Amino acid sequence: MDFTNTILQWFHENGRALPWRETNDAYAIWLSEIILQQTRVEQGRPYWERFMQRWPTVEALAAAKEDEVLRQWQGLGYYSRARNLHHAARQVVEMGAFPSTLEGIKSLKGVGDYTAAAIGSIAFGLPAAVVDGNVYRVLARHFGVATPVNTTEGKKEFTALAQSLLPGDKASAFNQAMMDFGAIQCTPQHPQCRSCPLQESCVAWREGRVDVLPVKVRRLKVKERHLTYVYIRYDGQTAIRRRPSGDIWQGLYEPWLTDTVPVGAVLLRQNVRHELTHRVVYADFWLWQPEGRRPALPTDYFWINESQIDNYGVPRLVEKLLEALWKE
Repeated sequence: MDFTNTILQWFHENGRALPWRETNDAYAIWLSEIILQQTRVEQGRPYWERFMQRWPTVEALAAAKEDEVLRQWQGLGYYSRARNLHHAARQVVEMGAFPSTLEGIKSLKGVGDYTAAAIGSIAFGLPAAVVDGNVYRVLARHFGVATPVNTTEGKKEFTALAQSLLPGDKASAFNQAMMDFGAIQCTPQHPQCRSCPLQESCVAWREGRVDVLPVKVRRLKVKERHLTYVYIRYDGQTAIRRRPSGDIWQGLYEPWLTDTVPVGAVLLRQNVRHELTHRVVYADFWLWQPEGRRPALPTDYFWINESQIDNYGVPRLVEKLLEALWKE
């Protein structure tokens, strides 16, 4: 049995039961693909379910306020995905229907080659192969491809290979099979090689290179950033601001960010670590309960009742700090 048929047979017997696979609704499928960018299925599934419940159609999502979308997205990270999702929903409404061609799908904000191929094949049966981390890994190991996956040459080579294996009449099943095979069988760590139906034809298994494929070139040096937050508690209120554009967590809310901790503040947490794509953020978190007059703050901060803070979308790091506050 060749590679393609083996993968399809494996998927028939082992594929994951996921709610967005029970529909051909392009909106539901697109939503799942955007949520699952940089997010594991187990973490993303409840977000997809909440989004579908609150905004069951693309028209409903397009009519939502950005703050509402960011609030629902809270905890998933990479918040540009949420802003792009909202923008793209409005694009679709302007178009009058969800685009059904690869170029049309790629014209949506936040949709690249992989996402367009996934939506196009699953929702519309377009013969376009998906190429993501799971697919790179499966192909690199099985065919012994050592070209670095994060190079222009590698992307072209793996895309061409995936496309050559794609059965035109079963594009949806094959793409989902490759995703699941990489997520369940041919995993990054401790792959299930001994029970793999492709073991006999796998170059990496035969040559003892499972642990070194796929190859990825290391380029970016991780930068560090240090933040100091002061949560102000005054007469049942606290002060927050919306983060400006041009920086991480654009459009989300945060407590007072300062370089100078006021006298009387109490340290709650120190050097709380939070990893982003190309940097690591460390944060100190203080509680300040001033007496007398309410303190004057920069003009972009505003006061809210403490009980209302859950109505504002905050970065995951701030969420951790607030959890520390409630434990005090």
